[in-house]
Amino acid sequence: MSDMSKGATMKVTGESLDEAARIVREGGLIVIPTDTVYGVACDPRNTDAIDRIYRLKRRPRYKALQVLLASTDELAAIGLELPSPLNRLSAAFLPGAFSPIAVARPDCTLRTLADTADGRPGTQGIRIPNSALTLDILRATGPLAASSANRSGDESAQTVEEAVEAFGDAVDLYLDGGPTQGHVSSTVVKADPYARDGIEILREGVIPQGVIRQALHLNGGGLGA
Repeated sequence: MSDMSKGATMKVTGESLDEAARIVREGGLIVIPTDTVYGVACDPRNTDAIDRIYRLKRRPRYKALQVLLASTDELAAIGLELPSPLNRLSAAFLPGAFSPIAVARPDCTLRTLADTADGRPGTQGIRIPNSALTLDILRATGPLAASSANRSGDESAQTVEEAVEAFGDAVDLYLDGGPTQGHVSSTVVKADPYARDGIEILREGVIPQGVIRQALHLNGGGLGA
């Protein structure tokens, strides 16, 4: 690590993005603004860093971390794929409050996957935040495992000051992007060939179920193909 003190807060600049990328690469934790709340994040392939997030938040292990991406183009590099028709829905609703459940390929290197007991491939919820600032951060760091920047059960941080209050110097770097808009639930969708329209809505959020199902039938079902 550099001689920068742990728990430092920096505005989002070229210098702080370089520092954030280095910290993530070396297994550290960063706090970043998103399109909803502040998130605590790390390299999704680093088991020790992921464990630190769970301990820091006092988060139950059965609650999976999301993986934030700058673009669905990054999925292949980390060994994930979006089964049909999620690939078409993602073209319509990302960036935004849409969280498709990606499926791991055999070469997937993520340590955040939800295990499946019956031998099927592991799965991973992904998000592409609808924030130019967050996307700049993700382009610098690469994909991040993330969870809201608060202790489990507490209010999510909407300012960097609230995140610092929650975590102090247990986080290596806080990126200050100003106040965020607050919790906006994303709509979580997985592919299910046996379900209506080939999808199962696991959580209905900002994007209503009806809008998602309607999108599948636009242009004869050829949306984003």
